[in-house]
Amino acid sequence: MEIEVKFRVDFERVKRAIESIGARFVREEIQEDVYLSVPLPELLRVRRISNLNRSFLTYKRIADPGRNEEFDEIEVEVSDFEKTLQILKRLGFEEDVWVRKRRLVYRLDGVTFELSEVEGLGAFLDIEVISDDVDEAKRKIWEMAGRMGLSEDDVEPRLYQELLKELEKRK
Repeated sequence: MEIEVKFRVDFERVKRAIESIGARFVREEIQEDVYLSVPLPELLRVRRISNLNRSFLTYKRIADPGRNEEFDEIEVEVSDFEKTLQILKRLGFEEDVWVRKRRLVYRLDGVTFELSEVEGLGAFLDIEVISDDVDEAKRKIWEMAGRMGLSEDDVEPRLYQELLKELEKRK
C-alpha cells in the first residue's frame, strides 16, 4: 500500500527544510503524466520521465476517496510511452488530463519526499511511505511533516487531475 500526504508548499523553503532534516537527494525527474478516463476511485496513468528516458504504466485504486492518502498501486515499466498510450486508446480509453511537473526526490528513514513544481498549479510536496501498516505509515509522514513545519492546514487532498480540471473551468 502506498500511503502519502500531499502538501501545497513554497518550493524553495521546503527544499531547504527537506535538506535540513538530513534527507538524501536521490534524483530529479521531468515527468509527463497522461491520466486516462476511468471512474474514480480508480486511476490509470502513463508516465514519461523524459530526463531518465523511462516510462511507466500505473494503475491505482484510492482506498480513502476524498482524502486521497491511501493507494493500492500496481506499476510496470514500459519501453515506449507513445505506443503504450496508443494501445490504451485503441482499447477504448480516452485521455483525460495531462500533468507536467519537475520533481526532486529525496529519502530519509524509509520515507520518500517528492517535491514537485506542477505546470499551472504551483509547488507541492508528497511525503510517502510504502507499508501495509497504514497507521504507522501516517505516523511517520506526520512526524516528518512536523519536522519541516508543515501542518494539516498545508494539506492538499485533491488529485492533480481535479486541480487542473478546476483551473480549466475557471478560465
